[in-house]
Amino acid sequence: MASEEFTIGVEEEYQIIDPETRALRPRGQQVLREARQELGDDVQPELFRSQIETATPVCRTLAEVRTELIHSRRALIDAAESEGSRLGAAGTHPFSLWDDQKVTPKARYRGILENYQHIARELVIFGCHVHVGLSDREAGVHVMNRARVWLAPLLALSANSPFWQGEDTGYASFRAELWGWWPMAGPPAVFASKAEHDALVNALVATGSIEDITKIYWDIRLPEKVPTVEFRVTDVCLTIDEAVMIAGLERALVRTCYEQAQRDEPFPAARPELLRAAHWRAARFGLDADLIDVGAERAVPAKEHIKSLLAFVRPALEATNDWEEVSTLVRATLKRGNGASRQCKAFERAGRMEDVVDYIIAETAKGTT
Repeated sequence: MASEEFTIGVEEEYQIIDPETRALRPRGQQVLREARQELGDDVQPELFRSQIETATPVCRTLAEVRTELIHSRRALIDAAESEGSRLGAAGTHPFSLWDDQKVTPKARYRGILENYQHIARELVIFGCHVHVGLSDREAGVHVMNRARVWLAPLLALSANSPFWQGEDTGYASFRAELWGWWPMAGPPAVFASKAEHDALVNALVATGSIEDITKIYWDIRLPEKVPTVEFRVTDVCLTIDEAVMIAGLERALVRTCYEQAQRDEPFPAARPELLRAAHWRAARFGLDADLIDVGAERAVPAKEHIKSLLAFVRPALEATNDWEEVSTLVRATLKRGNGASRQCKAFERAGRMEDVVDYIIAETAKGTT
């Protein structure tokens, strides 16, 4: 039934780390120069000089996604090491202080700081954004309506930021809580049509609530510049395997929701309060407690809810021959824990935040050689 290609593009934000102190290091511009020799414009600066971002080319298969993620991580690791730094993939740094971070000297970033003040200064976080190709923008709105109820289990699977400013926050994804301060963050509302979606966006711009449509930062959104559905809900993943898992699930979720919308099947139009509660519980507990099944309006064990997500998208995964790989990766994550629980175990073993950083660096490089 699907007439769309459902291509995939993955953006990942990384930490640049001092190998001696293990703290964040403001060497983004130096690493960028080195990395661009291999990656070109697929590597970009970020708000702080201790951050750097890569974007894969447009991929048509999950195998291509894996190949491109290996290529970009390896190139960034090599670029960082060539100028004496290391690379880490975690939603927050375990102990570096936000007020020690230096802003990248670009007009765009200075504007963000001017507009958003303290919440921008404290936003030293690292996420993973997945774009799934969908040229029909009207259909994109209906995909968002259906996919929004599955955002929380995606966050729980990817949660990878338990530490902040040297403290155990008690959250699996403290990045999600920090990001929640941001205007226009969080799950979107239900829209009857693209016209209704666009009317809201235009009203936000007209009232000065946002500068333009690119400042809509919902957990799932329709970007202005590319014909995709973009997921912004997840932490950057520790490993390539986990990033491939998330990309595969999100592509399958878009295809599943698209096909349901084409058949005009009903869907749970969950209230935003319940969605936010589900999002909070996923950020707080990850895979270690009950999650909220928004459609059924009940709490269920995290593993059960993740298995429900897998069952929901299985036909789409099978249609692209991705079921075996993605289901295996999900089961492995449920067995060994998400990035947050593994970071916490690394701290329990060694008792030092520096050792957690070493673990992050090692996991980031896993599978790149």
